[in-house]
Amino acid sequence: MEGNGRQMVRNTPWDALEIGMEAEARRLCVADDLYVFAHASGNLNPMHLPKEDGDGDGEPEAIAPSLWVGALISSVLGNQLPGPGTLYRSQTLDFVGRAEAGDELVTKVRLTEKGADRLAVFDTWVDLADGTRICEGQARVTAPEHALSYAPHEVPGLLVQRHVHFDRLLERAEPLPPIPTAVVAPEGPNSLGGAILGARHTLITPILIGAADKIRAAAESLGEDISGFELIDEPDHDRAAARAVALVHEGRARAVMKGHLHTNQLLAAIVAKDGGLRTGRKLSHVFVMDVPGLPHLLMVTDAAINIMPDLKTKVDIVQNAIDLARALGNDEPKVGILSAVEVVNPAIPSTIDAAVLSKMAERGQIKGGLVDGPLAMDNAISLEAAKTKGIKGLVAGRAEILIAPNLESGNMLAKELTFVAHAEAAGLVMGASVPVILNSRSDDDEARLASCAVAALYAESLKG
Repeated sequence: MEGNGRQMVRNTPWDALEIGMEAEARRLCVADDLYVFAHASGNLNPMHLPKEDGDGDGEPEAIAPSLWVGALISSVLGNQLPGPGTLYRSQTLDFVGRAEAGDELVTKVRLTEKGADRLAVFDTWVDLADGTRICEGQARVTAPEHALSYAPHEVPGLLVQRHVHFDRLLERAEPLPPIPTAVVAPEGPNSLGGAILGARHTLITPILIGAADKIRAAAESLGEDISGFELIDEPDHDRAAARAVALVHEGRARAVMKGHLHTNQLLAAIVAKDGGLRTGRKLSHVFVMDVPGLPHLLMVTDAAINIMPDLKTKVDIVQNAIDLARALGNDEPKVGILSAVEVVNPAIPSTIDAAVLSKMAERGQIKGGLVDGPLAMDNAISLEAAKTKGIKGLVAGRAEILIAPNLESGNMLAKELTFVAHAEAAGLVMGASVPVILNSRSDDDEARLASCAVAALYAESLKG
């Protein structure tokens, strides 16, 4: 063993090879293997990709590619017998069965012949765990001349960018009745396309409000037919926002969606003292993020509306986020109140706010979630970091909602997760009487669709 604890790998050189020698390895085939092989090989056959249908041909949905199965033989030859220093000459493969994601595969090799120039011939085969043969063949390799042992190098890990949490949101939201949604100024391809996508997935029924000529032009550029949607011609964005709010009061809309207009124009109509959608709670924006590698959705708030929230505003920000998390199926979300450090420091006001918010939740002034703070970012989401710093509790290292000290830090955190950690981010404004879908112009289709799903689930929770 090396000092770092890694097992040494040793080969069997040419002179030590004996006819009849065998080696085997076991490998669990998982969905990520299929994605990685698709990227590495360029083979995007949907039969080999999870969650793709088989076009009605009765075949399983995620069959392991045959050459991925065959490649397992090379791992035994290269790592075990003969081991490091081995080079392929040829490999025959006869595929007599199939493997699927979730199957355990047993790969074996047996030396059958030794020839000139260090030629070693192996029978090779791959079985399922129950002994069912799925692949067999013969490998011809050049065996290593000298004994070799080494500690395996660390191979950089791979991050498969899948957004399974958003997939689950869509599965929950699509069976619900679509919510009538006032879409304000969908006058560009992105904003109109998001509304159409939400309608196609039966999440929303758009009511389009804006300059009719621009909306029709956007539809034409997308190649979409919008004749089935109600279209209200109102070129003035302020009046279009006011009309959307009026539709809510009339009972014709149960959600509002931002199109190609300034956010403050839309929010001004929502918070208007006369005829707005106020509820007595401050508005706040919640990013609902699907971060690859995290086992749960992650919410970040407030990153779009409240610039420097005071303690009273933070109470509403926390409660808004908890209410949304519960609507998405999290009965008791864990809320981490972020600061630069995890101890109360009078010189850092956000640590004081965090401690007060935690105590308010403990006393029932904030309801429905577990709230703790101050927490630094590392010990909010990493159990290892929390343990290292001796932070105990049910939230540290497990936070599902992150409350930023101010808009700047929240916005930077959300954008870093999106552009560095490859997260998808849905966006919703909370605190109004109906959900307000607030997308960015840079959002892709998946983010826009997820925002519609989040709004649909929250609107459904308001009915109860």
